[in-house]
Amino acid sequence: MCGIAGFCGFGVDFQRDAEKWNRVLVNMREAVGRRGPDGAGEYLKSHVGLSHTRLAVRDIDGGVQPMIREVREVRGVREVTEVTEVRGVRSVKDGEVSGEYAIVYNGELYNSDELKAELVRAGYDFVTTSDTEVILNAFIHYGAGFAARLNGIFAFAVWEQDRERLYLFRDHLGVKPLFYTVKDGVLVFGSEHKALFAHPDVTPVIDTDSFREVFGVGPAKTPGNGVFKGINELLPGHYAVFSAKGFKTFRYWSLCSRLHTDSYEDTVANVRFLVTDAIKRQLVSDVPICSMLSGGVDSSIITAVAGDLLVQGGFALNTFSFDFKGNDEHFTANAFQPERDRPFVDKMLAQYPLLNHTYLECAEEDLIDYLYLSTDSKDLPGMADIDASLLYFCGVVGRHNKVALTGECADEIFGGYPWFYREELLNADGFPWSKDMEARTMLLSPDFRNELKLEEHSRERYRESLRGVPALQGETVEEARRREVAYLNIQWFMQTLLTRMDRASMYMGLEARVPFADYRIAEYLWNVPWGYKCRNGVVKGLLRDAFRELLPPELLNRKKSPYPKTYNPNYTRLLSQRLLDIVNNPSSPIVPLLDRERVLAFIKTPQTQVRPWFGQLMAGPQLMAYLIQVNYWLGKYNY
Repeated sequence: MCGIAGFCGFGVDFQRDAEKWNRVLVNMREAVGRRGPDGAGEYLKSHVGLSHTRLAVRDIDGGVQPMIREVREVRGVREVTEVTEVRGVRSVKDGEVSGEYAIVYNGELYNSDELKAELVRAGYDFVTTSDTEVILNAFIHYGAGFAARLNGIFAFAVWEQDRERLYLFRDHLGVKPLFYTVKDGVLVFGSEHKALFAHPDVTPVIDTDSFREVFGVGPAKTPGNGVFKGINELLPGHYAVFSAKGFKTFRYWSLCSRLHTDSYEDTVANVRFLVTDAIKRQLVSDVPICSMLSGGVDSSIITAVAGDLLVQGGFALNTFSFDFKGNDEHFTANAFQPERDRPFVDKMLAQYPLLNHTYLECAEEDLIDYLYLSTDSKDLPGMADIDASLLYFCGVVGRHNKVALTGECADEIFGGYPWFYREELLNADGFPWSKDMEARTMLLSPDFRNELKLEEHSRERYRESLRGVPALQGETVEEARRREVAYLNIQWFMQTLLTRMDRASMYMGLEARVPFADYRIAEYLWNVPWGYKCRNGVVKGLLRDAFRELLPPELLNRKKSPYPKTYNPNYTRLLSQRLLDIVNNPSSPIVPLLDRERVLAFIKTPQTQVRPWFGQLMAGPQLMAYLIQVNYWLGKYNY
C-alpha cells in the first residue's frame, strides 16, 4: 500500500521551472510519507506531475513507482515498452513512439493473475510481477472502463501523454481514499488532505459548511465532501478525467436491485464461496500477513479461513487482539457491550492452536495522547478514542507485520447493527446511528447553533442519500426500508469505518485488507432478503450458517459486541481535565463556538448525560474527546 499525489494543468508548463515543481512533488509525497516508507519517486512533464511513496508488499524490487510505459507502433505491431533512464537520457528501442503512460497507484489487486493472463494472450510482455504493471497495461489495452473489472482496493492516477489526459480511479466501495481540488485550472490530488495542502496554491480553509459536517454528521462526512472548503473526495465506484476541456467524473460501478431467487441452502453456499474466495485472494503478498482477531464472528471467520490456508502452505498466521489496561477490573456489561472479547479470543486459540497470537493493551494515558495523533492521521476529528486506540494498536502490529486482515464491513452488508432490526431505529426519520441530535448541539453556543442549522443539514443529507437508493419494484414496505438502511450503511457508516481503518493503519505503515469489502459480496448480499440474513431471528444468521463448522459454538452464537473501549474511570478524569483546560483558555479556537456554562456542567457528569450519539460507542466521554479533537484540529489549521 502506498501514498499518491500530483497535479495537472494545461495553462502552465511545469518543466519551465522543473526544480520548483519537483520540489513540490517531493513535499506532497513527504506529507503522506508515513503511508509508504520503503521508496519514493516523481514524474514531471509539461502539464502534469505525479509522486509516489511506497509500502513494498508485492514485487519488492520491481514494483517501483511512478511506473512508465511507452506504446509504440513497429511495422504495424503495437508494443508496450518499459521506460528506463540511462545517465538522465530516456532510452527506447527503435520505432515510432505513439504514446507514453505513467501511473501512481495505492492499493492491492486481487484478480491480478486473471487479468495478466488475458493481457499476455493479447501480446503484452511483463517485466515485473507487480499488480501495478497489470493495472497500467490493462488501462492501455481496455481503456478507462476497465476499472469495473478490477477486484481490489485502490486509488490511482494514470497520465496519458499523447492525449494529455489525467485519469483518477477509486475502488468500488471506497476502501482507499483519493482527495482532489481544482484551483485556477490546476487539478491537485492526493491520498490524504495533507498532500494537497503541501501544494503552494492549496490552503486549508474551514468555513461554515465545514462545521456543518463536523458537528452535524461527524465523525462521518457527506460522500464526496472533503470538509475543508473546495476539497472533494472522488466517490467510490467512480473515475474522473481531467483534460484541457475540464474535469468530469464517471460512475463505473453501482449496486443493482433485482429479485433474489436462490434457495436458502444455495445462498449459504454462495456466501461461503464468496467470503472464502475473498480471504484467499487477499492472502497474496510477498511479506507475511497477520489478522486482527477480536473474538467476534467476523474476524474469527477471517482468521479461521486464513489460518487454515496458510498452514497448508507451511506458515503460521500471526493474530492480534486489542483491549485496555484496567478493563479486567473496570469493565461493566451494558446493552451495547454485553461482554469482553478476551474469553472468545481464548476459545478461538484453543480450537486453532497453530495461530501465533499476541494480546495487546492500551493505557488510558496513551489513549488520550493519541487523540491528537489520530487527528493528524485523518486531517479531521474522528471517532475520538475509538480512532485513537486503533491508531495505537496499528502501530504495535506494524512492528511485526506489514499486512493485516480485518473484519470490517460485515455488519453493514449482512445486517448486524441494531438499526436493521430494532423498529424505532429502523424507521427513524434520519441516520439511525446518529438519532440524538441534541447531543450534537447541547454544548454549542446558541448563536453558533442557530447559524449552522445542523438538524436541517443532517436531514437534507439523509434525504439526498435516499434519493440514490436503487429501488426494487414490488418490494414490501418493510423490505424497501431495509434496503434504504442498507444503502445508508454502505454509503455512510461503512465509509466512516473504512476511513478510520485506512488512516490508522497507513499512518503506521501497515496495510489493512478488508475481505468483507469485496464488491462481489456486497453485490450478492444487496439482494438477499432479510429473512435469509436474519435466519430464524438470529442476527447475521446467514453468515453464521455459512461458517458454522469453523467456529467454536459459543463464539458462533455470540451476540454482536462492538470494538472495545476503556471503562477505566481515570480516562474520563483525564478527558475532563483536558477539556476544562481548553474552555478555561480564552485563546482556545473552539471556545467561541461553545456554551461555556453548559460545557462546565457537562464535564462534571459526562457519563450520565449522553447516550450514544454516533453508532453504539460514542457517548459522554467520547463527546468530550471529540471536542478536544475539534479544538486541536482548529488550531492546527489556523482557524
